[in-house]
Amino acid sequence: MSPTFCSGRCSAALFLVISAVPIAYLISLELAVPSTHVFSYQSSGFFRECAKWDDVGRRFLVSFMDGGGVGEIVPKDSDDVLEEVTLVKDVELAGNASLGIVIDRVRNRLLVAVADLLGNRYSALAAYDLSTWRRLFLAELSGHSEEKTFADDVAVDEQGNAYVTDAKASKIWKVNVNGKLVNTITSPLFTPPGWYNNLVALNGIVYHPDGFLIVIHTFSGYLYKIDLTNGDVSNQVTVIDVSGGTLRFGDGLELLSPTKIVVAGSSSSKLVESSDGWRTASVTGWFSSGMVHRLVSSATVKEGRVYLNHIVGFGSKKKHILVEAVF
Repeated sequence: MSPTFCSGRCSAALFLVISAVPIAYLISLELAVPSTHVFSYQSSGFFRECAKWDDVGRRFLVSFMDGGGVGEIVPKDSDDVLEEVTLVKDVELAGNASLGIVIDRVRNRLLVAVADLLGNRYSALAAYDLSTWRRLFLAELSGHSEEKTFADDVAVDEQGNAYVTDAKASKIWKVNVNGKLVNTITSPLFTPPGWYNNLVALNGIVYHPDGFLIVIHTFSGYLYKIDLTNGDVSNQVTVIDVSGGTLRFGDGLELLSPTKIVVAGSSSSKLVESSDGWRTASVTGWFSSGMVHRLVSSATVKEGRVYLNHIVGFGSKKKHILVEAVF
């Protein structure tokens, strides 16, 4: 899940944007106390793209946008600042970013979208055993063509097939349970009119238990439904008719129930509901942590409570936050 204002640009670009904000304003934002519960943790890096709650392991798993890798944050009974522990630093993928992650609990593995931040020349999907952190497979999604790509987020279906969004070239890669790239889902609907609407394309993705995908297109705010049960999937793409508010700059998605999803993004995250199988939907809730300088990128659910991951860490100890969203 990439930052909502760029498509996988380098860390330096993010710093340039942040440095343009008046220092006094940044300080005031940092001193503001969110009105909801917060997990704070010290990190080894400034950028954490995605966080997911591992209910079995009783921990948050986070992806390292700067340099690649995966870490864990184990909550305590107190509200003390927590520590991040590195679990994965894959030498073969050094220099690439780890972005969207999804826990495949049935197969006890973590799937990680991997991409080249600077050149958009490499995209891959890695799978790791949740107990040993041994790498199970590395599926290369690009690297032998001139097309720029950016593997951003990943979802997994009941058979273990993974679906990886390309935020640069507006497509979805399908990787089977054994790590083989089997096909690519494309559609003219994935490229809305206007170049400015495609600076960041397909982003957050979730699998719905009724056999379809829901995907957000960041800069346009379009929400797509992709039916996986009927023949040629590319011909089963529809735009969900969303009322009640725009989803523009939506980033990560989290399925709360068959009828509810959270769209995480800056400057506010939204609760979206559907009563007709996601043919149509409506925005029914909004939440902003007030930490707009930290950039919300993903959502996860811990014991029925939604927590939003903020990309940017601050201070000499690189403090990151996971903020409870109440809609």
